[in-house]
Amino acid sequence: MTLTLESAQSIISDALAAGARHGFKPLTVVVLDAGGHVIAAARQDGASNNRFEIAQGKAYGALALGMGSRAIMERAEQQAYFIAAVTAAVGGRLIPVPGGVLVRGQDGTVLGAVGITGDTSDNDETAATTAIEAAGLTAQAA
Repeated sequence: MTLTLESAQSIISDALAAGARHGFKPLTVVVLDAGGHVIAAARQDGASNNRFEIAQGKAYGALALGMGSRAIMERAEQQAYFIAAVTAAVGGRLIPVPGGVLVRGQDGTVLGAVGITGDTSDNDETAATTAIEAAGLTAQAA
């Protein structure tokens, strides 16, 4: 199974709807395939500058290290030099705060990742996990 454009657009729609239900600030959502390529992205009106790059960095970092960005943040607190080195190795495309969530299929295979930014990192993660699960997939935030 792979993430399709249709499923990525559905995840984006559900993430933005979750943000609206919870009263989150304007969000930017990026959906990447398992290889780190952008499938789809959306930026709500009023989202601040460079939110695409931040959302992409959260998702890309999750794929690069095989764990959600919440777990990457925890690892950064324990091994700051390692996370700094990985960030350099991936060209700066790693944002070690919650909001980057791995997408797993029914069999546990990593299908891609969702990165969201715009509100608090915890709220970004909530929108991502809600949307991934609404698509019938498994979210791995930690």
